[in-house]
Amino acid sequence: MGEDLTSLIRERFGYAETDPKQYSPLALAFVGDAVYSLLIRTKLLCERELTVNHLHKHAADFVKAEAQKDLMNAMLPKLTEEEMTVFKRGRNANSHSVAKHASVTDYRIATGFEALLGYLYLCGRTDRIMELVFPNEPENR
Repeated sequence: MGEDLTSLIRERFGYAETDPKQYSPLALAFVGDAVYSLLIRTKLLCERELTVNHLHKHAADFVKAEAQKDLMNAMLPKLTEEEMTVFKRGRNANSHSVAKHASVTDYRIATGFEALLGYLYLCGRTDRIMELVFPNEPENR
């Protein structure tokens, strides 16, 4: 199908390949937040013919910290040791902010979730992201 998006971006702008383990957990979460948002928005767009306002409201239900915490808790038994390490680094990172409508615990777990997605994305493991985020979805409809 072609190169992954990360490789294309690096090639286009002349960025060197960097081991994702070298990024801070909050930097991984920064990328993971965008990856998860894009997944959810794309899925909603494909499933429903709604106005942009409705799409945004539905997406917000999935990307809020509490929903990410619930998804992460369901994913925990399926994680490899490496993935668990990345999640814990993100969860334990000292972020000096908390979402307005989230508990500290939910926010920290959501940060770990996003760090894991960012890590997997930067490793080019979009197949693993799909397995973890959409475990009950068939590969081809």
